[in-house]
Amino acid sequence: MVKNTQAPGAGWHFDNSYSRLPELFYTKLHAGPVSAPKLIIFNEEVAKTLGLQAQVLKSDEGVAVLAGNDVPEGAEPLAQAYAGHQFGYFNRLGDGRALLLGEQITPSGERFDIQLKGSGRTPYSRGGDGRAALGPMLREYIISEAMHGLGIPTTRSLAVVATGEDILRETVLPGAILTRVAASHIRVGTFQYAANWGKHGEIRELADYVLQRHFPDIAGSADRYLQLFREVVRRQASLIAKWQLVGFIHGVMNTDNMAISGETIDYGPCAFMDTYDPGTVFSSIDADGRYAFGNQPQIAGWNLARLAETLLPLLHENPEEAVNIAQDAISEYPDLFRGHWLDGMRAKLGLFNQEEQDGDLIESLLATMQKHQADYTNTFLDLTFNRKDSSGLHGSSEFIEWHERWQARLQRQQEPWEASRELMKRSNPAVIPRNHRVEEALDAAVEEADYSVMEELLHALRNPYAHSEEQAEYATVPPSSKMPYQTFCGT
Repeated sequence: MVKNTQAPGAGWHFDNSYSRLPELFYTKLHAGPVSAPKLIIFNEEVAKTLGLQAQVLKSDEGVAVLAGNDVPEGAEPLAQAYAGHQFGYFNRLGDGRALLLGEQITPSGERFDIQLKGSGRTPYSRGGDGRAALGPMLREYIISEAMHGLGIPTTRSLAVVATGEDILRETVLPGAILTRVAASHIRVGTFQYAANWGKHGEIRELADYVLQRHFPDIAGSADRYLQLFREVVRRQASLIAKWQLVGFIHGVMNTDNMAISGETIDYGPCAFMDTYDPGTVFSSIDADGRYAFGNQPQIAGWNLARLAETLLPLLHENPEEAVNIAQDAISEYPDLFRGHWLDGMRAKLGLFNQEEQDGDLIESLLATMQKHQADYTNTFLDLTFNRKDSSGLHGSSEFIEWHERWQARLQRQQEPWEASRELMKRSNPAVIPRNHRVEEALDAAVEEADYSVMEELLHALRNPYAHSEEQAEYATVPPSSKMPYQTFCGT
């Protein structure tokens, strides 16, 4: 039986503003208790940011909270309701294996959701057991922390706790619960849920809540709902550009996996691209490549259009005029995205100013990389440190011609080469969570209860722009394999 506790001295300071929304949006309930919780990994940096005491949370009483066996004082656990277009098909969804404990108010006054993922069945489980396996929860911990190190807006991971119980998927796997920290878990799918099963007033209440929580500067504007949408568009354009710049592939860009806050959320079959190819897909369930690397910018635009549809009644009382307003706003997305992407690519190539032909210069390099199956991350590192690549790219006539164009472009700006190199070092990570390295860490953790491999990987990923000697081994490409790398949702 779940009991209420304070976990004395832990530093919990909960508010529960989401629970003050209409009951349409959630169901209050407690986590299903687990038999033998054991702390696997704990993020002391995140704990400090949240104002939490690490030593207390790592005690038996603290681990009981992180496992869902105890409820900290002030928390009001609930499962959130939402909908979503999953691979283009609309479904009624919700937190099928997660509970929002509440919102932690930090010493600096910031507000963060604290969510338990893998905490048991909810009314939205749709036949699932509500549990999660250790491997996928550790994967989310690794990737979300890597994204944070790369400077990409993301949810964070506070802890992973093994439950001491087995769960059945294709095989029997050890169970685990992830404690996830987010600016909020409000999604495009939350608005879709309100638009399809709520009343007009409830859509407005949700929009007003989001404005107060995430965009207080525009909450009092006469056109606040249009400004809300435009701000979400701006944040998504920036976020997706950052994904593309480091070769990140989300894997499941359903509308329920797009956060209104602009954070990367829901790391399932995600992975990082090695060989550059816009058609790269890792997810086992993305048979048609809907969410391939090169499709991510367009899919984000499609998802934003679905958000716009839910806001139409708030944009104008005349339906036709509301559509026109929404179309004008969403038409800004392609240029916003491309502007962010071009700026990021210029930085990766050491370019401080803008020239009209920069897009062609960048795309020529990418096309040559694809033709010669060059490694995405290491190609930019080779350019940064003026070293030869191992793929044969640098010896090709296409690359030699491109390199001459690039050198001429560098010479047309005022900044010297050393300044360009420093810009490139700040823009090209020395290390990403290579898929084979992540799998090594997960195999050691799950199969042998050896967490040292994961801890060493996390250490290397903490500051990916340090370009330290110890990071060099993590920059090596995976050994060749006849079997393509594949990831799974881990549900």
